[in-house]
Amino acid sequence: MEEQANFPQASVVLKRLPKRRRELLRAWDAADEYLLNHLNEQQLPVAGSRVAIVNDSFGALAVTLAEYAPTAISDSWLSQAATRMNLQENGLADSAVTLLSALDELQGEFDLVLIKVPKTLALLEHQLIELAPHLTPTSQLIFAGMVKLLPSSVWKLIERLVGPTTTSLAKKKAKLIIAQPDGSLKMPENPYPHCYTLEGSDYRICNHANVFSRDSLDIGTRFFLQHLPQMPEAKEIVDLGCGNGVVGLIAAEKNPQASIHFVDESFMAVASAQQNFETAFGDSRSAQFSVGDGLEEFAVESVDLILCNPPFHQQQAVGDQIAMSMFRESKRVLRRGGELWVIGNRHLGYHTTLKRLFGRVQNIESNEKFVILRVLQS
Repeated sequence: MEEQANFPQASVVLKRLPKRRRELLRAWDAADEYLLNHLNEQQLPVAGSRVAIVNDSFGALAVTLAEYAPTAISDSWLSQAATRMNLQENGLADSAVTLLSALDELQGEFDLVLIKVPKTLALLEHQLIELAPHLTPTSQLIFAGMVKLLPSSVWKLIERLVGPTTTSLAKKKAKLIIAQPDGSLKMPENPYPHCYTLEGSDYRICNHANVFSRDSLDIGTRFFLQHLPQMPEAKEIVDLGCGNGVVGLIAAEKNPQASIHFVDESFMAVASAQQNFETAFGDSRSAQFSVGDGLEEFAVESVDLILCNPPFHQQQAVGDQIAMSMFRESKRVLRRGGELWVIGNRHLGYHTTLKRLFGRVQNIESNEKFVILRVLQS
């Protein structure tokens, strides 16, 4: 669904990704509106300013401020793809915005930095440490977010890594935090990626800041690892929504004949998966690493086994849309006789959806919290 957004700077058409037939959510939120209204009141940015936009959800900020040629920094491939799409929807060239991943090296200094506060505090910490050398005493930093995502730990982190803050009144459950860079602050070393030894193994697992459960193995993945299949006939295995890649790594150990594909829409996740796989196997195993929208780039009937621990949120929106898309794509790319293995919280009811799509669903194992399901492509 496309929708017209009327901001003080411009009226723009905006869409979300991934596309859904009955999209009920907008491609911007009240925090975007609040931030753009504030910029208009303060007459910012001024002509010639160098502007950075961090964690723009679907390009609402970048498209609206495109005349200032901003640099947009995000860990989300979908965010970047949506920004390109929305630039085109509004007759703007892709080159109007410089798109960087959260791991790309920054260049030069920024006069104005606009940051949508991410769900993961560690990602914000990483981003502020990386931005620090690119700020001047006159740089202006404005953070925007919904009140529920702005606990005291957020502004304490900003004051520790940037400088003094002032906080706006809440409007439509959104709030702004304005920070003044303090050049006397001693910047700590970036603590990411964080590494640990995978329990019960010698594998060294390293996770970038935006990777789920970056400090230790989460309980769902631990349960999944205990039941991963051995399929001697499988040539192509996909770790779908791979995170740090530990599922694909153990699948590679159990299936030495297979080529492993790691897929995620997070640049940090795929970078972590690649580092962990190469640390474990060097160049002795074949693997591919893809940042993108699920299985979109895979050919029909090209995969033998898909392993999936679906996310149940996209940015701050909670729901099963991403999981449903993953299941439909799996149906398309699995070969006849291929298998999809899914782990999920019991209450999510994936069994019903998978049975409707595939017909046959087997409960491999379950406990009080999780269930592992196996479906066969007919």
